[in-house]
Amino acid sequence: MTRTESGYQLEGSLLEACSCEVLCPCWIGEDPDRGTCESFNAYHFDSGAIRGVDVSGLSFVTVNRIPGNVLAGNWRAVWFISDDASDEQFDAIRDAFTGKLGGPLADLAVLFGEVLDVKRAPIVHETRQGRGALRIGEVVSSEMRPYTAPDGSTITTLRDSAFSTVPGSPAYVAKADHLRTELPEYDLVWSYEGSNAIQSDWKLVHAEAA
Repeated sequence: MTRTESGYQLEGSLLEACSCEVLCPCWIGEDPDRGTCESFNAYHFDSGAIRGVDVSGLSFVTVNRIPGNVLAGNWRAVWFISDDASDEQFDAIRDAFTGKLGGPLADLAVLFGEVLDVKRAPIVHETRQGRGALRIGEVVSSEMRPYTAPDGSTITTLRDSAFSTVPGSPAYVAKADHLRTELPEYDLVWSYEGSNAIQSDWKLVHAEAA
């Protein structure tokens, strides 16, 4: 992937799980099943750079409470960045996801009404044989598995949806065997089994205007 000193060029995997039933209505612009959506969106950077800063191998996770329709915004969130990120990498990832660099990540950033904290944490983000697992220390844990065609040969995908956390990339419809979040200091505590999950292989490229 060609790297520039502006914007971002990122490729990686997404793991996402929430309190909605399968399939989450947020992705097609409808209200969440429980009225409020409790979720995480976890991005792992297999390769790429932000403002010319290499962020390969790092992860960014936002843990959210969404009080209604996903497109209405007002998300309340805590953000986590891999604890082995340098200060330069940490600042680059934070700036990209706060929308300072523009592009599709800026479109996502406007949905956040309140970011309560941006923290370093040990993040384990794994995809193996189609299954995903996310762990953030002792505070977030989830395991998920994708739906497939009847013969198991292909993964069920969602495309051209009203909302996407990975614009331009297909999402793999999945189910979370469990989803647990324990952040009482931010009033973000929940536990679900058999709820919605989404996985994706994604790519985002954006060059800042001169």
